[in-house]
Amino acid sequence: MAESDPNPYLRRPLYAFDLPPELLYSLTVKTTGEATVGPADEDNYDVLRSRKPAATEEGISQSTACSLCGVSYPTVHEQRQHVKSDFHRYNMKLQVKGVPPLNEATFARMIGDLDESISGSESDDSEEEDPIGKATTLSTLLKRQANLSHEANEETVTGPSAKTVSGNAPMYWFSSPKIGEDHVLGLYKAVFTHEEQDGAPGSLLDALKKRQLKPIYGKHSGSGQSSSQPTNADPHYFLCMIGGGHFAAMVVSLVPEIRRGPGGVEERHAVVRAHKTFHRYTTRRKQGGSQSANDNSKGNAHSVGSSIRRANEAALEVDIRTVLSEWRAMIDSADLIFIRATGSQNRRTLFGPYDDQVLYSKDKRLRGFPFSTRRATQAELLRSFQELSRLKVSTLADVTPEPVKPRTTAPKPIKPKTEPAKLSKEDEASQLHTSQLENLIRRSKAPGVLLYLTKNELSPDFRLFPPSSHHHAPTVLHLAASTNSTAIVSALLLKGKATPSVTNDDGKTPYDLAGDQRTRDAFRVARYQLGEDSVDWSASHVPGGISQEQADQRAAQEKVSNAAAEAERRNADLDRIRKEEELRTVNKMERKSGPGKSLAAAAEKSGSEKREEEMRGLTPEMRMRLERERRARAAEERIRKMQGGR
Repeated sequence: MAESDPNPYLRRPLYAFDLPPELLYSLTVKTTGEATVGPADEDNYDVLRSRKPAATEEGISQSTACSLCGVSYPTVHEQRQHVKSDFHRYNMKLQVKGVPPLNEATFARMIGDLDESISGSESDDSEEEDPIGKATTLSTLLKRQANLSHEANEETVTGPSAKTVSGNAPMYWFSSPKIGEDHVLGLYKAVFTHEEQDGAPGSLLDALKKRQLKPIYGKHSGSGQSSSQPTNADPHYFLCMIGGGHFAAMVVSLVPEIRRGPGGVEERHAVVRAHKTFHRYTTRRKQGGSQSANDNSKGNAHSVGSSIRRANEAALEVDIRTVLSEWRAMIDSADLIFIRATGSQNRRTLFGPYDDQVLYSKDKRLRGFPFSTRRATQAELLRSFQELSRLKVSTLADVTPEPVKPRTTAPKPIKPKTEPAKLSKEDEASQLHTSQLENLIRRSKAPGVLLYLTKNELSPDFRLFPPSSHHHAPTVLHLAASTNSTAIVSALLLKGKATPSVTNDDGKTPYDLAGDQRTRDAFRVARYQLGEDSVDWSASHVPGGISQEQADQRAAQEKVSNAAAEAERRNADLDRIRKEEELRTVNKMERKSGPGKSLAAAAEKSGSEKREEEMRGLTPEMRMRLERERRARAAEERIRKMQGGR
């Protein structure tokens, strides 16, 4: 993508559910790294057939099941015998070699006329008597499997009935003449149904066309169209993450909302229909792992912390299932369900079994996140939804072929260690300048940046080194704008005469990277002071210029509005705290008042409470003196009553 003429379709993010029609109808499926598979592989002793772990109806693996061989047994004793069998040990050998396991019938066929045990599991003495024979037999079977796979591959490649299938890459790639021959668009496979993925390439395009939705316009979109709100009938996803005591869930609409962004550009934002996050202390500090996992492996601990963690795990389970129950209608109507649950306890919390269960592990809509995720928060859920729903732009050189698993048992070649390329003197100098300038920019030292550029005779459009690590902010002005360093932006434009129309690899100018209003106003003030003929302001995407007085006025208005919002928030918090305190006081008085007593009588302090208040803050000597005086007055009062009664 040329810097001087960026592609209009690639300048802004592409939303998978709201693509430009001219781009959508020009897409074609891009196939890369296809693997050839023919009918001969189906008869190859089911070597390529992978088996799923045996599971119950609720989706939890049985304790007497073998996930490697895909079988289950009614008793633990039978499962232990299976672990010692030739069938299980041979599958372990295949797993080490990177080959999928076999089923039991296929294994019996492969043994054929071999009359001795592979692993010596038939008797305890066989291992000691003939260990070489075991290894020879095992090697023979592995070699036979490798030869059959190799012959099947050759027959498939050269046979007339060969067909192409896609590999296990997590994304589909699309090409279009609208974005150029050297660019492709990627979309995760997880957003398509299994039927759409198994169909012809044309079915993917038809499915993408059916997913196009008309966006809604926000209140401040500036489009002139009437604003609307998402409805419950709109398509939506349910996203959920749980791990380490953190839980986050969100129901997000697939209908994007258009808002007016910087420079008056329309931007699409996700509309969250419901969200919930909370955290409980369930993870053992500095040791890792949940309390339930530690109890299952070592037995129940009896410390105070372990009791708290067990109680919190139970409370977390109740809270999560309560949220799922409240959102049942939205979850049942969701198009897809994306869940990340680490650990058996977390999966059991979501998938049960329990009464009024909401999520099921066999739901066809269920998906995992096909990329790495961080701690379960609402921000992480939003980031994950954007990652799923936005098309990825890449070049053909970056789209690597899909990996094909080796079908032979040949050892992998050891790659020689490559030493990093030695930098030239010019590159070392550029790297030094980059580190110094980055340090000055992050400390907002505007005079220091100008002095460094002048002293080292560097251009104000100096390119940061290495380019691969600074593709987002390649120049000093890009970096200053992206870090919201308003003073440095003004100094580079007004005094350093930096060029604001330089673009990065994504075709974005420094103004496009500005993250707040003050930084964007610095560009507009520079345009006003330098004049319209100084640089190509249209190519720099900077709107019309404003004076410094106008910028200061806007900053003051923003400060006042922020202060008013903060004051309103504080008043609301104070009112809430005051009401809670009043409610606690009333409840305490009601608990003190018994049958026939009013709240006023309950509010009166008892004698012991009054004495406690009098003695609060006194030293022990003063407390003893006060107590002696109180006892003396009590004795005098008793004597006076006795004398009066005579």
